[in-house]
Amino acid sequence: MSRATNRDEPRAEIIAAARSLFQRGLTHGSTGNLSVRVGEHLLVTPTGSSLGTLEADELSLIDTAAGAHVSGPRPSKEAFLHAAMLRARPEANAVVHTHSTYAAAVSCLDGLDPDDALPPLTAYFAMRVGRLPLLPYFAPGDQALEPAAEEAARTHAALLLSNHGPIVAGTSLGAALDAIEELEETAKLFLLLRGLPTRPLTPEQVRALARHGK
Repeated sequence: MSRATNRDEPRAEIIAAARSLFQRGLTHGSTGNLSVRVGEHLLVTPTGSSLGTLEADELSLIDTAAGAHVSGPRPSKEAFLHAAMLRARPEANAVVHTHSTYAAAVSCLDGLDPDDALPPLTAYFAMRVGRLPLLPYFAPGDQALEPAAEEAARTHAALLLSNHGPIVAGTSLGAALDAIEELEETAKLFLLLRGLPTRPLTPEQVRALARHGK
């Protein structure tokens, strides 16, 4: 494989994921952002871009350690969150953030458990997402969110931002996409079942999934 192909592969992966998210309605307008770790840097979608029309040469490069802009167009104003997630989770290599409808709706509800915003309604949610902390509201791009997100990400791969949406780190972009889609589907189930008696997985059932390698 050529050096150019190696260099271009993460860009192609981001564009394919961006198109998929947009075409399936998991993002809209110019919302949502994705990133992939590339050595000491982070390749991230730029500010004001639509994931439905983004091109590979429009991606931004930032420094993971400091979140500083290295090259390319100006990065998403939420790029600092991606850097924070990856600093907190050295095993992770990608981050996906969306304003997907059902997860965003849940993030607006009053009375959620801030330590675990969604119950484990299905085994796949327990396996791919686990506990979901709800972070306090910050305006989009407010870097005051950075320390809170980095601290929460040390123990949780998925976070829900109040009145905003979910952000997920994964060992690969595919893993992060799987987790954020499972989170969105569980948010949908949660809202559909609201007001009805539900039977989430028990703590023992969740532990059994972990014991058997999920």
